[in-house]
Amino acid sequence: MKKNLKNKIALIIAVLLICLYGIFGIPSGVSGKALLSAISSRIHLGLDLQGGAHLILQVQVSEAVNAETDNSVQELQQDLKKANLTVSQVIKPDPNKPDVIRVEGATAAQNDSVSTLLGGTKYANEYDVSSGSDNNWTLTMKPVFENDLDKRTVDEAIETIRDRVDALGVSEPLIQEYGLGANQILVELPGISDLEQVKKILNSTARLEIHAVDGGPFPTEDAALQSVNGALPPNDEILPYTGDLSGSNGAQYYVLERSSIVAGSDFRSADPGVNSNTGQRTVNFVLTDEAGDKFWDYTSANIGKDMAVVMGGDVRSVAVIKGAIRDQGLIEGAFTQTEVMELSKLLRTGSLPASMNYISASTVGATLGADSVREGVTAAIVGIVIVMAFMLIYYKGSGINADIALIFNLVILLGIMGLSATVGLGLTLTLPGIAGVILTIGMGVDSNVLIFERIREEIRSGKAASAAVDQGFARAWGTIFDTHVTTIVSAAILFIFGTGPVKGFATTLTVGLAANLFTAVFVSRVIFEAHLNKLKAGEMVSI
Repeated sequence: MKKNLKNKIALIIAVLLICLYGIFGIPSGVSGKALLSAISSRIHLGLDLQGGAHLILQVQVSEAVNAETDNSVQELQQDLKKANLTVSQVIKPDPNKPDVIRVEGATAAQNDSVSTLLGGTKYANEYDVSSGSDNNWTLTMKPVFENDLDKRTVDEAIETIRDRVDALGVSEPLIQEYGLGANQILVELPGISDLEQVKKILNSTARLEIHAVDGGPFPTEDAALQSVNGALPPNDEILPYTGDLSGSNGAQYYVLERSSIVAGSDFRSADPGVNSNTGQRTVNFVLTDEAGDKFWDYTSANIGKDMAVVMGGDVRSVAVIKGAIRDQGLIEGAFTQTEVMELSKLLRTGSLPASMNYISASTVGATLGADSVREGVTAAIVGIVIVMAFMLIYYKGSGINADIALIFNLVILLGIMGLSATVGLGLTLTLPGIAGVILTIGMGVDSNVLIFERIREEIRSGKAASAAVDQGFARAWGTIFDTHVTTIVSAAILFIFGTGPVKGFATTLTVGLAANLFTAVFVSRVIFEAHLNKLKAGEMVSI
């Protein structure tokens, strides 16, 4: 009995047209060059095929811990002052232990009040508080909070890097936590060849800070240290001045308060400009509401005193506070045009919560990428031709069925890769991904071999052609499904824990296997049934 295959054929044609659109879109012409351009615009190539920059960054999370405890020291001093509680000092006693704060020298009469303040939820949520002799207290950051801070630091660094990469105009970047090391980030930027420029943009902490000046300028670091009697207070630091030295006799150093008044994360926006009076380049900034209130309080209470603009551990500019400033101001100094543009861009895209070191940084040239594409495609084509020839020779007429299903499998795979760009998934084809395509070809042939051998067994047992085909597909389905599901699970694990190129392999393998289930079981069967409809009674299929 002949089967009605119109709906099945219509489904196959619809899938074919959708996938062809995914591969080519709407090409500008039918020439080979136009079609190739259409394919390249639809299917995104990974870093190893397109060329670009590959970096692994180590986030210095200890700096975030240090900044957090610096803020806590400042808050403690303010809270004690508001509560009219007197202590001799609030310090971080050991530079090698940035997670420890000490409160020293409370009066005996205020001991209980200070203890109550420190034991409140504001500090007890972050620190373990212990009291010692002579009315001293030690606050040690809780491991759970510190681990959470480390994770938040890495997440914030990833988002900031992503903003900066977007500002660079890079398409299809890969920015994610690197699973092979603690607090590490993987960055892959296809099409970028200037590695030094990338490193300069990505690794600049842009942690522009404004600090109170306790002393300076001094001609040497030793002179700066001697100004505080040779023992630097725990809440101070000595930093070099790298601004305009044209009017000085050489290097200069300043003694600054360690805690910043405002930091890079407090800036809402920043734009480059030029001071019309002095001709110096400036960065005009706007602070967040909270930071603006804080800046107003400080500048109101310290008119006539100096404050320093610090960037990257260097003093870039020193200015006298002439009046109270709330949320708007400008940073003026000996900046080059490039520096002022980059500083404005970095402040707009956010401050990195901590600096980063490079574990590895390399580039893949476009020529090498083109060679990889050519050799990978050549390997895939040679593999397909050999497999198709084998199927034709070994399975005769049914080999045509297998070859059609195999080609359809590749069309679906590439079509899904192309369609992913239009729906925002952005699947990329990498060199290991091409290996995944070749492996998919092998899996597709394996499925056809299982089905065809089952059909041959049914024919040898004396069954008619239609019954043999039905039984062959039915009995091979369980084995095909099991092998594909287990392989897809393995590919999913590679995708979750692998890096970019490995993910490319997992992606093409998974998509190819899903497509193979459709082509080997559904498309191949429809072709068989269409062929059976044309056979005469008692005629056998060629297999």
